[in-house]
Amino acid sequence: MGRGGSGLRAEAPERRCIATGEVQPKAGLIRFVVGPGDVIVPDVAEKLPGRGIWVSADRPALEAAIRRRMFARGAKRTVQVSADLLEQVEATLLRRVVEGLSLARKAGLAVAGFEKVKGWLTTGEAAILIQASDGSGRGKTKLRPPQGKNAYIDCLSAREMGLAFGREHVIHGALAAGGLAERVVKDASRLAGVRMTGGGERPPERVRRPNER
Repeated sequence: MGRGGSGLRAEAPERRCIATGEVQPKAGLIRFVVGPGDVIVPDVAEKLPGRGIWVSADRPALEAAIRRRMFARGAKRTVQVSADLLEQVEATLLRRVVEGLSLARKAGLAVAGFEKVKGWLTTGEAAILIQASDGSGRGKTKLRPPQGKNAYIDCLSAREMGLAFGREHVIHGALAAGGLAERVVKDASRLAGVRMTGGGERPPERVRRPNER
């Protein structure tokens, strides 16, 4: 899964990033609007009224937009930018990813735990492999993501994955195909860009020792 949602439905509507000037699918951007008091508000769900101001779901782009006061230019008026705007964006995206996974779990479309995930991968039921960013590298290489784009998520910690699955910590998770999976992939991709994590790159192949079978 590429950072910032790349690879998601090329025919999707496009918008221009105020920081980079690049036009790209909305899936890889974060929408902002001017809220009460002329304060810039992140509209991750893209539902708030008002003129949309779009920034790539990429930490350097967001930092540049804030530092160079580009939100005022995008809004065509004087605006207020909170000092913790980046943190607001990250927290909102994280909440959406956790909520999406939780809904999928309750609908029987997501499982956690090495054996259950391995089973789903073996039968082809898993469309997406999710692994904690702070999990053991060796342990994670024992499971391979399904083939295709956007099939691997690695931007959540074990504790954050635990919130979605009703446990204290979770290292391995799997998600079945469907509308919820599309939502989780989109939000996780943007979260990876904001956090500057691996962004869904496939884990390295496990290297076997000479005496290991």
